[in-house]
Amino acid sequence: MFKFKIYNKISTPSEDEKQEIVNFLHTHLEAFGDEKEAILKCLNFAVQDSDAGLGGFVLVLSDETENLGITIVNKTGMEDYIPENILVYIAVHNKVRGKGVGKKIMQKAIETADGDIALHVEPNNPAKFLYEKLGFENKYLEMRLKK
Repeated sequence: MFKFKIYNKISTPSEDEKQEIVNFLHTHLEAFGDEKEAILKCLNFAVQDSDAGLGGFVLVLSDETENLGITIVNKTGMEDYIPENILVYIAVHNKVRGKGVGKKIMQKAIETADGDIALHVEPNNPAKFLYEKLGFENKYLEMRLKK
């Protein structure tokens, strides 16, 4: 039996829950992840536990014994010209990949988000096919300048 837990500015995670979320994402994002400090910064932004936070939400999908998938969606504050939300992190426990967990958490994120959602995905990430099946389109080629 799966269950969702949603964290946001109203239902904020405890410090222990934050560490559990950060550790899960850091472990299961594998080659597509960031350092724990960056993940925590994103989480704090989503639950408005920082000065810069516009909000968003964190979804945790679990069964009776453990977390199986987690996503963090941040608000952009740029509606009408850029999607209102950006899905920053999503990870599924490696033991349940390919069993519909990613689809369940993506569908719940789409349902939960108020407005459009953008996400970045590397061309070689297998999750790209799931995003396309759910209706995400590759509208732009992203370019970055690192200073």
